Amino acid sequence: MKNIYEIFVERGFVAQVTDEDPLRDLLQNNRITCYIGFDPTAASLHIGSLVPIMALTHMQQHGHRPIVLIGGGTGLIGDPSGKTEMRQLLTREQIDINAHCLQGQLSRYVDFQNRKSLLLNNADWLTKLNYLEFLREIGRHFSVNKMLAAESYKIRLEKGLNLIEFNYMLLQAYDFLYLLEHEDCLLQMGGNDQWGNILAGIDLIRRVKGKLAYGMTFPLLVTSRGYKMGKTEKGTVWLDPLLTTPYDYYQYWINTDDADVEKFLALFTFLPMEEIRKTRQLADYELNISKAVLAFEATKITHGDASAIAAFEESVRLFGSRPVEAGFFPSSTIPRADVKGTIHREIPALSATASGHSSLQIEGVRLEAGIPAFELFYEAGVCASKGEARRVLSQGGGYINDRQIINFDEKITVAHANEQGEIILRKGKKTYFIVTALI
Repeated sequence: MKNIYEIFVERGFVAQVTDEDPLRDLLQNNRITCYIGFDPTAASLHIGSLVPIMALTHMQQHGHRPIVLIGGGTGLIGDPSGKTEMRQLLTREQIDINAHCLQGQLSRYVDFQNRKSLLLNNADWLTKLNYLEFLREIGRHFSVNKMLAAESYKIRLEKGLNLIEFNYMLLQAYDFLYLLEHEDCLLQMGGNDQWGNILAGIDLIRRVKGKLAYGMTFPLLVTSRGYKMGKTEKGTVWLDPLLTTPYDYYQYWINTDDADVEKFLALFTFLPMEEIRKTRQLADYELNISKAVLAFEATKITHGDASAIAAFEESVRLFGSRPVEAGFFPSSTIPRADVKGTIHREIPALSATASGHSSLQIEGVRLEAGIPAFELFYEAGVCASKGEARRVLSQGGGYINDRQIINFDEKITVAHANEQGEIILRKGKKTYFIVTALI
């Protein structure tokens, strides 16, 4: 079995790490306890939390013991990391409700039975601290000059950093010390914006206990277009099915940009890397199948097999799809060739365009040669002129088979047609058009 550290590097999880070689050896030769903290600022986590969640799951699958730490105590203050303004302070009652919701949510990813993993809440010890004693025993180990140099504080100094936020680093460092003392936790992981807080905990452990602890951070992900993960036109993509339905969750992943498919398959699925790397050679409909595999696997991990299958079949029913061959991503459990692609023509989105038509037939010989996307959008009447078509597609408002068109002159060919010989064009959110290839 591969060293879990090598798996993290291979899949793109590692941004920064302390004492890389000793940590690699530790993970290779020992079963250790690690932790990641989640502040309960809302009743649900969102896609932006998936990288640390997946990291905990990988650790458990390789025999290590993860601690999921709910920040019921630190949440009362609010982490200033990555924020230009102070977070809104929540009441103790709100924090407790959110913490309870997150505990149930995280149970979908990590097995907490028989202490295979621990689910803890730092309110259990932070709310019992004596302030004067804490300052004497813990605060004396921190240099204010060093703290102000931390990136999480530097960006706040311009608009003002108040005392309550300034204490956050001390509390998170104390969490690491507490977990080392009580659960023999040697590794803290978190987003790259947590680097300063993690280093503070490692330094505190060294000063108080004389022991070596370790830290690892994950990259703060944005899409290839520079957009923050989990943000859409509809808003945040939540992990709670009541806030973001499994179908909408599936659609978020299937609309992944081409340039992000391999990266997201590596981070957000458990498929073997030798299969994932093959996406580098894929294009057009085969790359779209890869997106369907990504969407199915990501939905299955978060919402379960039944919801993933239902979302996949609904997507096929509405938008059409080629069947997935058994040899294509063989480790994926996505439904295979028994699911046939169809177009459901009665949904309101498939409405007539301004020209009064909802479909267009084009000779297959023209599609074999390829038609520039902007010309096809004009011929189909989706856009009133070629100029408008160029503008719409250049601004990201045009889609083919529910995939955003990147280049306005991308060649549309018979390879884009489904089994019925149909290609689905879309402008914006609601204007759909069916192009049928006469072959």
